[in-house]
Amino acid sequence: MADYPFLKKAGTPFKDTEMTKVAEIIKEADGDNGEITGAGLIGAPLSKSSISHSGASFAPGTIRKALGGFSTYAIEDNTDLSGMTISDLGDVAMHVTDIKQSQRRVFEAFDHVYKNNPQWLPVVLGGDNSVSFPSIQAFAEHKGSVGVIQFDAHHDVRNLEDGGPTNGTPFRSLLETETIEGQNLVQVGIRDFSNSKAYRAYAEEKGVAIYTMKDVRDKPVTGILAEAVERMRERVDAIYVSVDMDVIDQAQAPGCPAIGPGGMDAADLFDAVSFLGAEPKVKGIEIVEIDPTVDFRDMTSRLAAHVILYFLKAKMKEGK
Repeated sequence: MADYPFLKKAGTPFKDTEMTKVAEIIKEADGDNGEITGAGLIGAPLSKSSISHSGASFAPGTIRKALGGFSTYAIEDNTDLSGMTISDLGDVAMHVTDIKQSQRRVFEAFDHVYKNNPQWLPVVLGGDNSVSFPSIQAFAEHKGSVGVIQFDAHHDVRNLEDGGPTNGTPFRSLLETETIEGQNLVQVGIRDFSNSKAYRAYAEEKGVAIYTMKDVRDKPVTGILAEAVERMRERVDAIYVSVDMDVIDQAQAPGCPAIGPGGMDAADLFDAVSFLGAEPKVKGIEIVEIDPTVDFRDMTSRLAAHVILYFLKAKMKEGK
């Protein structure tokens, strides 16, 4: 079309020559570009394991789309991510009918990536919360003793007898398999009328640190996280951040299967992941529990994209 004025390939987006979009720094990881030594997106599009209706399997695509549309420049601290390369490893192919096989595929795919790319900083795009079990299992397989900071409205330690390995059981599975120790799990944002007394008792018996939404309202979230990191610093080799988007109030994250009132403010979550991104022991993050089929204008996926960008901004600054 070069011979014809103003004609471009159909669907070509507008290009501002003085602005870099995140889409421009995301590069497909095809194995020919050498070892992945920084941030790499990987999708775990599983939602058949959800105990309620969920289209979370579509979320990796909507989060990627949202990410690509934002600019790389962060005005608040005059930081530009344009010099960063974010690899995209694609999505794990799920079994059509076998949930346990799908979860096993997540573990095996992640395990192989870690083996070949020990410096990979995983940015996991769920999927429902059930993918946290195999994702963190693979992380622990290669990072040694692991701590987890979990942002969530729910404990996610439901028993495995009633429904098997669902999106309500990942942290039960991690604790029961001794993948992590209870004293190395910190839950932030646990909400009223979203859990049971039995599951609180189980978490406390295992030594899990629980910060409710009242704690988050009463104390700066960065103060809570400073306590959490210090709690684990001498005991673990690496820390993994799990962000269930239903930790955010339903007004700001309407595209979650388990929305509810009284949740975190988005700005507090940005502060939280920025704090954790600046911590050298934090070596991975996941985003789970977004259902684009019930979202409004991809609000929740856009919010997730910002969570990732704030985290990566802090990681970039920490590496300088």
